[in-house]
Amino acid sequence: MGNLLARTLQQIRPPCREAMEAAQARQNELTKPRGSLGRLEELSIKIAGIKGEIVRGFQHKAIIVMAADHGVVEEGVTLYPQEVTRQMVYNFLAGGAAINVLARYIGARVIVVDMGVAGGCEPHPNLVCKMIEFGTKNMTKGPAMTRQQAVDAIEAGIEVVEAEVLKGLDIVGTGDMGIGNTTASSAIAAAITGEPPARVTGRGTGLDDTGVAHKIGVIQKALEINRPDPKDPIDVLSKVGGFEIGGLAGVMIAAAAHRIPVVIDGFISGAAALIATTLAPGVKDYLIAAHLSAESGHKTLLQHLGLVPLLNLEMRLGEGTGAALGIAITEAAVKVLAEMATFSEARVSKAQKGDQEPGSH
Repeated sequence: MGNLLARTLQQIRPPCREAMEAAQARQNELTKPRGSLGRLEELSIKIAGIKGEIVRGFQHKAIIVMAADHGVVEEGVTLYPQEVTRQMVYNFLAGGAAINVLARYIGARVIVVDMGVAGGCEPHPNLVCKMIEFGTKNMTKGPAMTRQQAVDAIEAGIEVVEAEVLKGLDIVGTGDMGIGNTTASSAIAAAITGEPPARVTGRGTGLDDTGVAHKIGVIQKALEINRPDPKDPIDVLSKVGGFEIGGLAGVMIAAAAHRIPVVIDGFISGAAALIATTLAPGVKDYLIAAHLSAESGHKTLLQHLGLVPLLNLEMRLGEGTGAALGIAITEAAVKVLAEMATFSEARVSKAQKGDQEPGSH
């Protein structure tokens, strides 16, 4: 384990219970039946615990989109050519992708990170280069990367967050780009959860039934050849993972160390969360699942993490698109807690004693 990773893991602390109790007490005094705003109330209390206080909103929002290529595409597990990864990086930088539209809508900046795009990318003032290598190796023929590269990928994610904290960072969303990365994510999910590949493998970019069956076989072969240790997340990452997945795990670990809530996107971010929370179970307290991806296996993955998604819009794009929507909902939750009037402030009569069951007006 690298020094940066070890130091960052040591900085992770549990959420502030006093702040959560204060948030719950205020929720109980707001002009509504207790519990009537459902998960918005739970979310606002969770954020208070993460931040150590009741917050009024998020001034500095960011989506970190990490890109890398995967050697396993040689096995025909995707409909798209590998060069799409690099092409989409340029689209992100030009502001033309779905994540750019949604980030503008919620007032978040987009940080694009090259973790290992095949062939590399042209220098760009808004591109963060954390290149580990020009894509992983084909995991059906041996480990996707070395153990040192796995550590380097996680630490690169930590470094990205550290740099963004200096600019101001109140909440962060995770996103990804990498042709072939649903294959790597399914392999990680199978390795850590113990579920068979068939249960955690989906259509990715749109495979038909025959394509999915082939993809499952490829993942099974990779697991049999590499035998990743489910109790050693760095081993799992190195044998069947991806550079961007490791980077996103680092983002989650660093954000937890800085008491910053992390809104995770879909299946690939979920695989990164498996790596991060296996390394440091305390990271889970800082994670918010934005949505349930249409990608088969995401539900199983979230259940293993113990996270309940905010949305189910049948999305499976990645990029951080679901995370952007999740950030909007999270900000709505904290604003309601901070700005809504209490019964005494509004001079509204409270429920009669004993009549405190959740409900509507």
